[in-house]
Amino acid sequence: MASMIQLRDLLALQGRMEARQLSQSLHTPQPMIDAMLERMEAMGKAVRIQEEAEGCLSGSCKRCPEGKACLREWWALR
Repeated sequence: MASMIQLRDLLALQGRMEARQLSQSLHTPQPMIDAMLERMEAMGKAVRIQEEAEGCLSGSCKRCPEGKACLREWWALR
């Protein structure tokens, strides 16, 4: 299980990563990574970067039954 310091260090080295990538790299369950990232965001140490819906070539993201699951979300240090 990874600590918040290890999570911060990995983000510092990589620049920005998705929560799924962080989970795999640190061998930690994704719900735990999500909780740590949200806590870091509340502390002002991390920022969430969300992909814009305009990037969808077909324009079907707005009608997507997955609820915009195709849009990527990254995390980076502030």
